[in-house]
Amino acid sequence: MADPRDQPDHQEEIEGATPGEQLVEACRRGNTDLLQEIIDNAGGPERAAILLNDTKSVLGNHLYHEAALRGNYEIIDILLDQEGFECDPISRIEGDTPLHSAIRFINTLPQPISPHNLEFASSLLTMMTEAGSDPRIRNKAHLTAAQLCDPKLASLKNLLNDALDIVQNQGDFVVDEGDLAGGDYAGEEGDVGSGSDFDEEEAKGRRNGRA
Repeated sequence: MADPRDQPDHQEEIEGATPGEQLVEACRRGNTDLLQEIIDNAGGPERAAILLNDTKSVLGNHLYHEAALRGNYEIIDILLDQEGFECDPISRIEGDTPLHSAIRFINTLPQPISPHNLEFASSLLTMMTEAGSDPRIRNKAHLTAAQLCDPKLASLKNLLNDALDIVQNQGDFVVDEGDLAGGDYAGEEGDVGSGSDFDEEEAKGRRNGRA
């Protein structure tokens, strides 16, 4: 079965595009080579982090949102590996975190969801929460990522609720997007356990081995 993230293979760079425009396209198209090239040429980790965190689409999505909205696992893996990368940027229109964006992608997968797609979705959410994406944050509709999840995807809702329970027990509240935007919340960035034993490297190998 084809990977649900598969997109047409656009490897060419956009002539005359700025680094920011190229970054947006790389995250949308799953172009890991272009993303890594821009990071390597940014002038060091600090400058790379500023570029990755500050770059937005014309609609106000950050790079992490653009990758999550398309389920581009390898792109997200590279982004999260960068020192100083922001795990919970807020989109302008919906007030979504990238975790919300990933759920929006997962909700579009064909139903009933196949075992392969369910495994992929679980591994994507696990990687994001373990890297520091906060499942407590509510968007402008006052929904957490778990609440946004399709009710038919019970195991994924449970995964997010488990992650939320762990981090909420540490902070004792759910973060509202308005509070975050207003500076009333200073979330801690760190590992948030999800109870999954997913092997990221093994999953990468399986995906890379597909036609």
